[in-house]
Amino acid sequence: MYTREQASQLRQAFWTTFGQYIAPHLSAEGYRTNWLNYRTGIKDVYFRMQADKKTASIAIELTHPDLEIQQLFFEQFEALRNVLHEQVGEEWQWALHTTNDDDKVISRIYTEISPVNVFDKNDWPALISFFKPRIIALDEFWSNAQYSFDALR
Repeated sequence: MYTREQASQLRQAFWTTFGQYIAPHLSAEGYRTNWLNYRTGIKDVYFRMQADKKTASIAIELTHPDLEIQQLFFEQFEALRNVLHEQVGEEWQWALHTTNDDDKVISRIYTEISPVNVFDKNDWPALISFFKPRIIALDEFWSNAQYSFDALR
């Protein structure tokens, strides 16, 4: 068992390692990208990577506080479902109006793996191999799909 400080340091060390590993990769548009804090350019639309002691996930999270607007964004992504799945090379899970760890209502389009443990350095290669191709594929998807959301900005 780790203290809170040790767990925080291990988690930070993983994300630093992952950030250094993926930093040389340019975005689909040829720009340097902060892959860990990916900017979609649309408020309340985020690409999130998460890892804990049991699972890891990568997700598109829709966090608009107005649930009807959040649903409009979700429906726009649903219209692009086949394009997204083709780009990432797999089927993702779709959850309209679920709650996050803070009990905030969000919508998520995601995939996850388990069992993996971000606190076990032996699992880091599996985590990096999980996150890297998917965040790059999400970026490629978003480089074209973002224009479908112009009316919702």
